[in-house]
Parts: sequence; C-alpha cells; structure tokens
Amino acid sequence: MLDLKRIRFETDAVKQELAKRGDPDVAGQIDQVIALDAERRAVIQDVEGLKARRNQTSKEIADRKKAGEDAGELIAAMKEVSDRIGEFDRQLTAAEAQIEELLLLIPNTPLPEVPAGDESANESIRSWGEPLSAAPWRKPHWELGVELSVLDLERGARLSGSGFPVYTGLGARLQRALVNLMVDTHVREHGYREVTPPYLVRGQAMRGTGQLPKLADDAYQVAGDDDLWLIPTAEVPLTNLHGGEVLGPDDLPRRFVGYTPCFRREAGAAGRDTRGIIRVHQFDKVEMVRLERPEDSGAALDELTGHAERILQTLGLAYRVMLLAAGDMAGSSAMTYDLEVWSPGVERWLEVSSCSNCTDYQARRADIRFRREAGGKPEYVHTLNGSGLALPRTVIAVLENYQREDGSVELPEALHPYMGCSRIEP
Repeated sequence: MLDLKRIRFETDAVKQELAKRGDPDVAGQIDQVIALDAERRAVIQDVEGLKARRNQTSKEIADRKKAGEDAGELIAAMKEVSDRIGEFDRQLTAAEAQIEELLLLIPNTPLPEVPAGDESANESIRSWGEPLSAAPWRKPHWELGVELSVLDLERGARLSGSGFPVYTGLGARLQRALVNLMVDTHVREHGYREVTPPYLVRGQAMRGTGQLPKLADDAYQVAGDDDLWLIPTAEVPLTNLHGGEVLGPDDLPRRFVGYTPCFRREAGAAGRDTRGIIRVHQFDKVEMVRLERPEDSGAALDELTGHAERILQTLGLAYRVMLLAAGDMAGSSAMTYDLEVWSPGVERWLEVSSCSNCTDYQARRADIRFRREAGGKPEYVHTLNGSGLALPRTVIAVLENYQREDGSVELPEALHPYMGCSRIEP
C-alpha cells in the first residue's frame, strides 16, 4: 500500500502520479483517505486531551482521599471521561479500518519513466531474433499438439471444463524439461535460491502481494472456514516468505526462484483466446522474486528482466521487451517490462513474462522491513518479481517456432539433455 504520510503531505503529487493509470476512482479514494485521516488525527488529539484530564482527575482523587475528603464527584467525572475515551477509541478503530480498506484498493504510484495511458501506450524497448514469417504449412499449436499426441484439450475439458489442458507423452516431458531448464539456469547462473512453496496460502498472503481484495473474483478460494486460496502465481508465497519480519544488515538482497502450478479464473477475459492453451485456468510457471534495498531496486529490475530474457535466448525464440504503460500494469507494480515471444502459428506476440518493480508497495502490506545497521531504524524493502518463464505459452512458442514442414518439431538444442531426444514426430 502507499505511505499514508506521503498521501497526507504530498496529496497533489500522489494524485498526479496515479492519474497516469487512468482509473477514474483513484482521486476520490485519495480524498476519502485524506478526510478519514484528518478525522482520525482529530480524534487522537481529543483522546490525548481526555487522557490528560483523566490522569489529573485521578491525582486529585488520590489527594482528596489522602486528606479524608469526599471524592465522589471527581470519581463520577472521571467515569464520564473514561466513557468518552472509550467512545472515541471506537471511532478511532472504525476510522483506521476504513483507511486501511481504502489503502488496500489504491494502486501503486508509477515511476516517472512509465508512460501514461492504457495498453495502446506500451513502448517497445528492444527485440531479439527474427520472427518467423508465415508459411502455408505452419499450424497453430492446438492442431499441431493433437497431431503430435502431446496435447489433449478434449479430455481436459471433460475432466475439469475448458481451460484445463492435458499434456501427454512428449508433451508432458516438454513441460517438465522446460521447468528444469529454467530453474537450473536461474539457480546455477543467476544465483537464485530454489524454493518449493505451498500452493495454498492464507488471505493475508494474498493481501500482501495485492491480489486481495481487488482481484478476489479472479482467484480460487477453498470452500470452508480455513481462509485458504489457491495461488495465482508463486509471487504470492515467495514474496510473503519474510512477511512480518525485520531483516538484518547483511540479509539483502534475497533472491528466490520457484516452480508452481498457478490457478486463475480469468474472470475478466471471458471470450478471449478460447482456442488452444493461450489462456487457461491452471498452468505452470517458474517465478523469480527479489527483496532489495530501495536504492538497488531499479538496477535489480533490469537484471531480473535480463534473467528472463536469458531463457528465451537459450531456447532461440524471437521476442520483444515492452515497457508497460501505467494503465496496463498490475496494481502492485511501479514499473513493468513484459517479454513477448513470437508465435508463428497464431501469428501474434504472446506474453511469457512480466518483470515488475513493486517498490515498497507490497512490503508495506506484508510488513517486510530491514535494518541498514544493527539497532538501526527499520525500513521497508523493495520487492520485485518476474516470470522466468510462464508455461504453457513457452510450450506454444517451442512447438510453433520449431515445427517442420513434415509435421515434426525439431527441439531446441538446450532441451536435448532434458528431453532425451531431439525431435517430436507424429
């Protein structure tokens, strides 16, 4: 969440920064926070005055009793003051709850270099490789996958409904090979610590990274009273690993990588990408998460993005890097690069990674802090996350980019030791 003090003292600047997102509700939410904060501070002042009065009255009561005088009138007055303090405390609790509720809805402020606007304002930063041109024999993955017996959409739909693909034979092995290649690269070459986290988390973890309350309709909650949610991304458990902790001077940076299945309702994408496995409800993803000192997060985002790019280069897949406009970023992000891989069968760019600097937005929600020196004042860390990479779109890219005219797929050389073969044939 945003810093309440900054909202209070730099209201216009915060509004101006958030205006880049194009959300018409945010300015009103900021105004509500300001009004509630003023009310809260006025109540605090009243409570402090009443507590001082109660303390003075308590002293006078003690003096009268010591002198053998009647203190009944003062005792009654002090009870009245205590009752008023209790009433003000309830008002204070209500105001603070309303402020927190609003702060949980207000998105992060974009960094200065982030362009204003929606998806149409995204900027292409760089590209790598040459996208394959169209050819009459190139097939989309939903046809190619069936012909190669690596993908079974029909049985997946029968089992769980649309958006739940089944990978079979060398398709299942390809998924596993890609995950192993990605994790091995990030651990051995990039210095990340591998983590296998729970796939179910509490609501507080979802709030910590910003999925709740705003994205509740896009998530799967477990029935019952356990307050458990299926993770939509490993970003949630990996970021919250140090939730509620104060890290020491030598504890940063922290670099985690984890492979998990991810579960999303995709409620806002109904009717889009209904063919194949471009948009599904359950998918696998390798996620990188970093905890950094505030002054290091900018360079860390560039490095993180480079680590995701490294996987695409290893696989020989043409891609481009897009700087997202403010209105196209996730609410927790202050700056995001998307990596989009070329899909010649579908003839479009597909996002396979989003790499984001969330500054201190998630750290405030999850209460993740650090000390620069022993005994120093705790500060909030900066959190970063990035897909390294997301499947099944990477599977799509491999199948469609490496398909041959005879219907086979010549696998990227980097996958040969993981696959135990070099081709997938009909």
